[in-house]
Amino acid sequence: MMKTTASLKPAEVEKKWIVIDAQDAVVGRLASFVANRLRGKHRPDYTPHVDCGDMVVIVNAEKVKLTGKKLTDKVFYWHTGHPGGVKQRTAGQILGGKHPERVLEKAVERMLPKESPLARKQMTHLRIYRGAEHPHAAQNPETIAFAELNAKNVRSA
Repeated sequence: MMKTTASLKPAEVEKKWIVIDAQDAVVGRLASFVANRLRGKHRPDYTPHVDCGDMVVIVNAEKVKLTGKKLTDKVFYWHTGHPGGVKQRTAGQILGGKHPERVLEKAVERMLPKESPLARKQMTHLRIYRGAEHPHAAQNPETIAFAELNAKNVRSA
């Protein structure tokens, strides 16, 4: 009797569309859930080197919550490329600014494998919208009640 491991081929992958409402959701818990969905680790036929994850749509990204003092203490840094060009912004400033969805995008991006073509491709399957509307109704997405999966997933204050 021979035992073999089933390995998915890229042509065999069926991608589902899922929608997650991020209102009052804790950023780290939501990012972890979304990263697992993007990679496909929730599937029984998960294959590490194949993009077998789902297409994920997140709505209400501006209403996410951070625990503790992360709103004021968590700092995002970047460099402009010029001497002395280190810039910084807190998570609270980003959430209150023009693009609040970037906090969630960075959290998910940092939970995927680092600097790989597969991770870059998986990040293209993530769509984040600041409001409750999204233009992906034609794909018949399945709604996942993230808040109901665990009581710790949602923070009211």
